[in-house]
Amino acid sequence: MYICKTMSNNFGYIDIILLAMIAGFIILRLRNILGRKTGHESKIYTDFNEKRFETINKKNINVNEARDTLEGQDKKEFLKGAEIAYETIITSFAKGDKQKLEDLLTKQMSNNFYEAIEERNRLKISSDLTFIGIKQSNLEKFEKVKTNLFATVKFVSEIISVKKDANNKIIEGNPDRIKTVTDHWKFTKNASSKSPNWYLTEIISK
Repeated sequence: MYICKTMSNNFGYIDIILLAMIAGFIILRLRNILGRKTGHESKIYTDFNEKRFETINKKNINVNEARDTLEGQDKKEFLKGAEIAYETIITSFAKGDKQKLEDLLTKQMSNNFYEAIEERNRLKISSDLTFIGIKQSNLEKFEKVKTNLFATVKFVSEIISVKKDANNKIIEGNPDRIKTVTDHWKFTKNASSKSPNWYLTEIISK
């Protein structure tokens, strides 16, 4: 009886040892398969908030603003517009149309033209002008002074111009003669303006 009891107890201890060894073996296998924490794993935040970035809206800069020269297609387009302005100004002045002149002249030039129109009206002088066309237009000078652009254009045009007094008598010009006229006009605009409009600022005598 004693021997049997002792053997039974030994088998109990052996079972416990075997179970412990099996458990240890399973743990080691799991560690090898799943890996161990090293302290360098990425942290997961359940309360993560996305950052918002402010967009800086840069000012749209017109390339022409910084130019000191006017070339190529830009030059052609400018001269085309200058020719239209030239014709409009001289025909509007002859008719005394102040409203059309206002959109094409600087304030100082507007005052000069208005005074000339008023003086002509005071003397009861009529002005008849027929615009034949522009023979030539050249950009003589283009420059940027501080915040303003300036462009001097030489116009060679053909017109028929006649001035008459209060008695309808011709005092200047010939209604049957085409006259060739050469003018040097300076136009200006603000370099930072988005408007394409230029304004006559000076008539240069040469």
